[in-house]
Amino acid sequence: MFSTPRVPVSLEFFPPKTGEGADKLRLVRQQLSVLQARFCSVTYGAGGSTQEGSLRIVAELAREGERAAAHFTCIHATQDSVRAHLHTLHSLGVRRLVALRGDLPEDYVPGDFPYASDLVAFVRRETGKDFHIEVACYPETHPQATSPQDDVRAFAAKVHAGADSAITQYFYNADAYFRFVEETAALGLDIDVVPGILPIANTSQLLRFSAACGAEIPRWIRQRLESFGQDMASVQAFGLEVVSRLCERLLAGGAPGLHFYTLNQSAPTLAICRELGLGGALSQPQRAVH
Repeated sequence: MFSTPRVPVSLEFFPPKTGEGADKLRLVRQQLSVLQARFCSVTYGAGGSTQEGSLRIVAELAREGERAAAHFTCIHATQDSVRAHLHTLHSLGVRRLVALRGDLPEDYVPGDFPYASDLVAFVRRETGKDFHIEVACYPETHPQATSPQDDVRAFAAKVHAGADSAITQYFYNADAYFRFVEETAALGLDIDVVPGILPIANTSQLLRFSAACGAEIPRWIRQRLESFGQDMASVQAFGLEVVSRLCERLLAGGAPGLHFYTLNQSAPTLAICRELGLGGALSQPQRAVH
């Protein structure tokens, strides 16, 4: 078993669409419980398409005594809908939010909350300090930002609106993270910026995600992954080495924790934490849950 981790770890899940997926996620959460996560966040789809399922997972986490964080996006949100959702979360005992703009649908028309900073400011006005608010940031610059400087200013707006801490988009270049932290510190933005970590377990999945969100895969990593073809054991062994060394460098450089995008799997995250020695070592490797 892991003892209490020396490094704060948080985990992200997405709401399953089937009963089988829900059962698998319960098993994954049980396997990951050895990490004693600081909190577990639950996403929902663009436009709130899976918000009901997300709320069920958040409620389940809260009932089990886990510290849950609910995702909020601006897309199609109104002041009334946000008030209602905040009331529901408060009644469940949930006190942490992840406030995001969200991916823009093609027909999107800005409503009550054009930007995440507007959502953060509204939550603060409505609830004071009842909720800890996490926001997103992009060490490699948001793909829709007009410039890196504008992207940092957009992040600053979220902090000034009342954000407590931030989670980054995943990345594989530690220098990008350290540069971003330096730039925000120079603006007097004194909040924790926690690196978002995406384990590498599947080449085609990683390439697809990165094409969609703009996260850069360094050329040497991409070429090595592509050279393995369908040899999944080699892909996963290489991915474990790359991501573990990335985490080591981030922590050595002062990163305040690690936030794992689990993709509702336990084995890749547990393998990285075991490699890092977070809280000790498991006596036996965990079996993957697919």
